[in-house]
Amino acid sequence: MSMWLTNQQLQHLQRAYQKRVECPVPTQVISSGECFPPPQTQQQAQVESLIQEEAGLYAGRQGIPRQTYLRSSSGMAAAFLAMNKIHGEVYNVDTAEVEDSEAAQTRKDETKNQFIFDVHTHHVHDDYSWEGQLWIRDAARGNNQSKIPWNPELVEQELDLTYYKFDYYLKDMFFDSDTTVALLSTSPSVDPYKILLSDDQMVATRNLVNRLSGTRRMLAHGVIWPSVPEYLEAMDRAATELKVDSWKGYTIGDVLGVEPTFDKPWRMDDEDLTYPTYEKAHKYGVRNICVHKGVLPIDYESIPNWHYATLDDLGKAAQDWPDLNFHIYHAGLKMWRDARGVSETFEQTGRLPWIDEMAAIPEKYGVSNVYADIGLSFGALAITHPRIAAAMLGTLIKGLGASHVLWGTDSIWAGSPQWQIEALRRIEIPADLQDKHDLEPLGPADGPVKNAIFGINAASQYGIELDSEGHPIQNYKDDELSRLKAEYLDAGNQRDNLFWGWIQNQK
Repeated sequence: MSMWLTNQQLQHLQRAYQKRVECPVPTQVISSGECFPPPQTQQQAQVESLIQEEAGLYAGRQGIPRQTYLRSSSGMAAAFLAMNKIHGEVYNVDTAEVEDSEAAQTRKDETKNQFIFDVHTHHVHDDYSWEGQLWIRDAARGNNQSKIPWNPELVEQELDLTYYKFDYYLKDMFFDSDTTVALLSTSPSVDPYKILLSDDQMVATRNLVNRLSGTRRMLAHGVIWPSVPEYLEAMDRAATELKVDSWKGYTIGDVLGVEPTFDKPWRMDDEDLTYPTYEKAHKYGVRNICVHKGVLPIDYESIPNWHYATLDDLGKAAQDWPDLNFHIYHAGLKMWRDARGVSETFEQTGRLPWIDEMAAIPEKYGVSNVYADIGLSFGALAITHPRIAAAMLGTLIKGLGASHVLWGTDSIWAGSPQWQIEALRRIEIPADLQDKHDLEPLGPADGPVKNAIFGINAASQYGIELDSEGHPIQNYKDDELSRLKAEYLDAGNQRDNLFWGWIQNQK
């Protein structure tokens, strides 16, 4: 989780898990720390209210506690039904799922064997102790200007980072969601104290989970930072000893810190500075280059290096290095200053700034080695402007091809990724947008387009063998991790609907 929030901004934020209203999906945008989240919109407040009304009604009819209902498949369906009522018909959901637990289970069983490969996940190491990540929780206990606790329940609680660490990662990713395989990432800093995970620690998590499961459930990044010389040297060991699965970098520079410096930026097409990094990636056969683009703070023009987060350096790099694969994290989405204005502009013109630029690269540069990871971008839009979320997918597919869109969630900052999985399974591009902007339908939850995005595309990038129907050859269904998950569910455990990132305080 990069931390671009200032102390002044943090005074207006709280941890999402401190919100007293429980919902199966977030009802306002959650920030991982890379942008200042917008306030809850009137429409999102209406969705939240509808979810609570339906939960009270149908929990009673099903004879279960309200909380149990909200954490069930019926509760998840209720959330998407509420969004349809407020935002228009975007999600495929039936009222029977909301009312009847058996109908909800039947719907869930239709995708129980779906292969899901999340290429964008995070946790922090066990000894992580940077207090910058706990500032807001301490303030919520009463350590603030007013000296009044925002949440009295936290006063006696010990401050810790448990929710960002490995145990919760394993639970959120593999027990509370349908994720099959995950790629673990990090954010670099010149200050070792703030680094979420080193290359060694990412690989240690990968190896631990894979030993536990007996299958290849996890992969790990190695960090690249062309403008910091020691990272080029570190690639040798990362590739040969640690055997990292791909590389991750931030062109905008140092992104960690309550007031980050953004030092040491770099361009993807810098022949002198960056191409030696690509040479090593090519030499060692670790050819997936994952780069953070977009997702800028609301005041991004105040960052001296903000233009390094744009996409104007991608085309030439992809053109010059056809044997490498460039995975653009967040699909280059610029976090909107005025989401409503952007939505209205899109409805009138069909323009999605920066997403359009991303989608145009293959045709403009004659390349086929550019991929869009939709981590965070899809999730944030899916709960704010679902029509834009659908249009973003359609635009990326139209420009890059359905085979070049990768599933990522930026979890676990927003808790279990199950709500994002359900959003993609259910979303469809509204007919009027298909006609007006020449976009193809996304199709059913387990159709060819969504199966490709969920896992088939990433499998081809990371050497996971699939059969002729797109299912992994490796027997994940019967491995030790699946057995443990079955025990967890049989014991009555449920998704906890907790979200770990930042939201704006409620007024």
